[in-house]
Amino acid sequence: MAQEVRQWRVVVAPDSFKESLSAAHVAEAIAKGVREAAPSAQLACIPMADGGEGSLDAVLAATGGSRRQDTVFDANGRPCEASWGYLEGDTAFIEMAEAAGLERIPPSERRALHAGTYGVGQLVLKALDAGARRIVLGLGGSATTDGGAGLFQALGARLLNDRGEDLPPGGAALNQLARLDLSGLDPRLHDVQFEIAVDVDNPLCGERGAAAIFGPQKGASPEDVRTLDKGLARFAQICREASGRDESTTPGTGAAGGLGFVVKSFFSATFRPGVELIAELTGLEQALEGADLVFTGEGRMDRQTLLGKTPAGVARYAKRHGAPVIALAGSLGEGYEALYDVGITAAFSVVSGPMTLEQACQDASRLLQERACDSMRLWVAGR
Repeated sequence: MAQEVRQWRVVVAPDSFKESLSAAHVAEAIAKGVREAAPSAQLACIPMADGGEGSLDAVLAATGGSRRQDTVFDANGRPCEASWGYLEGDTAFIEMAEAAGLERIPPSERRALHAGTYGVGQLVLKALDAGARRIVLGLGGSATTDGGAGLFQALGARLLNDRGEDLPPGGAALNQLARLDLSGLDPRLHDVQFEIAVDVDNPLCGERGAAAIFGPQKGASPEDVRTLDKGLARFAQICREASGRDESTTPGTGAAGGLGFVVKSFFSATFRPGVELIAELTGLEQALEGADLVFTGEGRMDRQTLLGKTPAGVARYAKRHGAPVIALAGSLGEGYEALYDVGITAAFSVVSGPMTLEQACQDASRLLQERACDSMRLWVAGR
């Protein structure tokens, strides 16, 4: 048996447990449990994410890239400290929520009509200054619905009303847009490859657009949603006239308040599923070669996990390599069994008994270690 255990290769590739543990800490806790049950197993820890919040931490933990920090504007135009990553191969990873994230803004201060993405554009400029030739933008968790207008302005574009005045920040102001002046765009943008990590397929406008679907969670009233959607439609029209391209119906342009729309329209960005992009950056595919068992997980798993979330993505990769997958979650919701169809072999909640959410979050590391140990012991017994 000892000889067989030494040959087992276990890959640990979880997402974060939001408001509790980062993906790297989740991976560490699971790894401890695996080692407890099978001390000689070969472990590969690959912190994962789906392109949204927590992606920067996961990518840096897995790649050893350098964390950079700069002062930029948040969604309300106030100075804030935002991190981004510089990786090998002149690649910069920018998580838009670092600058324009909803969690940065207290609920009482959220301004759905006026929140902007200027700070995200400032991070892009910092990446250009550092010599980046490839910029990966992770979308998700935004406080904004401006179609990326603020980012565009930070990069040197001018958005003008019919009096030739620059528009103020926010999606509502786009209703006053008359024309674009692109003469001041940073020339370095022509030599950069943009890739956008998205986990939704919503278009920019309409009943499935950025304002209608995501605006209410950012504090937008029904009237605000109509105002924002009209502004985005106006922005799309003016951008189409300037670029000769209509990207407003492209799946994914509605993500993060439409941030990817302007990058897609003017810089030929490539949209890719977030899990796929993060897997590439972290080397997940290579780690899975020869794997005997895979652990993944996230805070809550249910039917929605199938829609581009990390456990489903990891399971699909593992299935190609013929490796069984154990998924650990803080809770299992309705329809989680559908994950079995994409490659997850078994799913377990880490909660060991009645406890409050606060207790579960506080004890998440211990609970993960215990369930990983239990799962690994069962797998060892089965072998």
